[in-house]
Amino acid sequence: MINNKIYHSIYVLAEKLLEADSANDKETFDTLYVQLKDLCIENEKGNKDHPEQWETLADFTEDLDEALVIYQKALDKAAAIQSKEHLSSIAFSMAELQSELGQTEAAIQSLQSAKITASKLDDKAFKSEINKMLARLLAEQS
Repeated sequence: MINNKIYHSIYVLAEKLLEADSANDKETFDTLYVQLKDLCIENEKGNKDHPEQWETLADFTEDLDEALVIYQKALDKAAAIQSKEHLSSIAFSMAELQSELGQTEAAIQSLQSAKITASKLDDKAFKSEINKMLARLLAEQS
């Protein structure tokens, strides 16, 4: 379980990052991004490390290849704590980026992983989203 103080910090930074992005305020966005990255690095050194902070950092990483590296780090951390929710959401986000980058086979593998871990979740809408994207990519591959 994520520490409430860290969760709140991540949530506040994410909200501010969204606002800066919506306002096309690159300077503020970049400053907030560095704060989020610093928070992740600081927490990684202690017992407050959690996949959610890394997933959030990847969500706001503009370089897609770098974002995939960060998502993989988040995925590894989610696997270490056996968080089905995080494993599913991170794998799905990775698949979206991989698809965008033309890495169809990798995207399919990520979606298949997301589907397996999401099978234990109650979120039917999320499961449907995974299945739709997987079906689309499999059809494109044929």
